[in-house]
Amino acid sequence: MIVTVTPNPSLDHTVEVDALRRGEVLRAGPSRLDPGGKGVNVARALAAHGRKTAAVLFAGGADGRRLTELLDEQGVAVRQVPIDGVTRTNITLAEPDGMVTKLNLPGPLCSDGDAEALLQAALAACEDGTVWLAGCGSLPPGAPRDTYARLVRRGHEAGLRVAVDSSGSALDRSLAEGPDLVKPNREELAACAGMPVRTLGDAVVAAGVLRSRGARTVLASLGPDGAVLVDDGAALHGEAPVPVARSTVGAGDALLAGFLAAGGAGRDALARALAWGAAAAALPGSRMPAPADVARIGVTIHPSVDADRELKE
Repeated sequence: MIVTVTPNPSLDHTVEVDALRRGEVLRAGPSRLDPGGKGVNVARALAAHGRKTAAVLFAGGADGRRLTELLDEQGVAVRQVPIDGVTRTNITLAEPDGMVTKLNLPGPLCSDGDAEALLQAALAACEDGTVWLAGCGSLPPGAPRDTYARLVRRGHEAGLRVAVDSSGSALDRSLAEGPDLVKPNREELAACAGMPVRTLGDAVVAAGVLRSRGARTVLASLGPDGAVLVDDGAALHGEAPVPVARSTVGAGDALLAGFLAAGGAGRDALARALAWGAAAAALPGSRMPAPADVARIGVTIHPSVDADRELKE
């Protein structure tokens, strides 16, 4: 059982366009509406592979109800926490070459009481057999910046392993509580470590900075350069090329889901994470991959980290 917590979920509306040209009227191609938010996507990916999961999230207004309906259709158990206001809608414009432009709304205003209710719901969802509690995504306006730090502390008190996938002060403040895993992307890793990340070696060093501040394991997603995993054992680098990338939205979430599904540690978990993430990038919108999608992906785990390898922009 893996429980995800999404303080700022969304409805993700993805529209395909031939090219994004500012100031022009664009003719839209296919579009799709998906449940969104990092923790929601992790739960969707797990459910698509038959893994038991529950998604704890804020839900507000008609859009919150629609979000829950969509998750029900995908077999994801939902624990709703009511919140005033309306669940946000994010808009993604996807071009044929895989370039995406996202418009992310801020989300409903969250009070201290709302945040406390979310934390309580998260712990209540962790039935016997739960092995991971994952706090994912941005915090809505007004939410305490230490929300994920409190989640880590309470999760540990309950005997759970806790993962955090966030950015800015929410990620930064969680480190002191010793999360078992953090999953930053390249930009989040650089910002949290306070250093540029231009090479694989930089990524490993920056991950070490996060570990020195409390994170036990760092899984850093590096886009087309794959991912690095840094823990007590060593640093590993792997990659899974995507022949035709259709949308990177949710690829990092699928990567995290694959890592947790494979136990959350070691080479095999990194390989599964890369396969799930690459499979997601090959799908339209923020669709999560099923086993048949993952089966088409080849993964390479390198024998050593090429510290001088420059990362693609």
